Amino acid sequence: MPEKTAEKTADTTLKADVPALAQTAEAGPEPAKARSLWSDAWHDLRRNPLFLGSAVLILLLLLISVAPGLFTSASPRDADLANHYLQPPNWTHFFAPDWLGYDGQGRSIYARVLYGARASIMVGVGVTIAVTVLGTLIGMLAGYFGGWLDSLLSRITDVFFGIPFLLGALVVLTTFEERTVWVVIMALSFLGWTQIARVARGSVITVKQADYVMAAKALGASTSRILLRHILPNSLAPIIVVATIALGGYIAAEATLSFLGVGLAEPTVSWGGDVSTGREQLRNAPYVLIIPSVMVSITVLSFLMFGDAVRNALDPKLR
Repeated sequence: MPEKTAEKTADTTLKADVPALAQTAEAGPEPAKARSLWSDAWHDLRRNPLFLGSAVLILLLLLISVAPGLFTSASPRDADLANHYLQPPNWTHFFAPDWLGYDGQGRSIYARVLYGARASIMVGVGVTIAVTVLGTLIGMLAGYFGGWLDSLLSRITDVFFGIPFLLGALVVLTTFEERTVWVVIMALSFLGWTQIARVARGSVITVKQADYVMAAKALGASTSRILLRHILPNSLAPIIVVATIALGGYIAAEATLSFLGVGLAEPTVSWGGDVSTGREQLRNAPYVLIIPSVMVSITVLSFLMFGDAVRNALDPKLR
């Protein structure tokens, strides 16, 4: 009797589970959630060695620029001509003030390389932020409203685009007696916004024809709400790509202007200025010129690789 009762209970449970099992079979596996553009890009970037390597270098450079005192106790302006004039690098004392040698004024090249990162990265990041904000604003207004405003802003953009970037920055900077970091940022931003403005205009023209923008207009959304909530977030991907790649170019531009003597001036420590002073000792002590030049190259290359990886992740045509 107990066995028959157990069999009847198991049979009843099985019959009760049949509809549920059939319903589960008909429903199939639960579909995976579709990833957004940004989450999909992050998914690809985490597996890209080019992105990971450049990101590590950039984080290290940012740490050096923010807190160079963590890596050396020497001052980049302390000069000792009597004891350290063109003293060659001392490879036995790693990360010591004499590790990379001394320049023609008896200053530690290692300390100047660390403190020079601050000015170069400040200029690069500052110019990138300024041109991104200005170029995006002009491109959004031109692309969204069109008509005479688009024609006016496009002609202004063409005029600035026709000015050679370095030559125009050189002319602007020569009008200032004191060339600080902020003056250099202003001069480069004054001429560098045109490319992002063109990219932003083309992206906005494409996005404003989307169905969700048309629906927002039909529901009576204000122009500012449409621009900030619908147009801008969906137009940012190409703008971010161009800005990231251009950042390395702005660092190289600052070094070039400082090398020519119209960029950052003393007492500001910069890699371009050290390259300019190091050319005088090229035959006697080539390391004075080579070391800051290598730092400029590594920094620019890191940002270019970072921007290239971001572009590959955000551009669906390159997948």
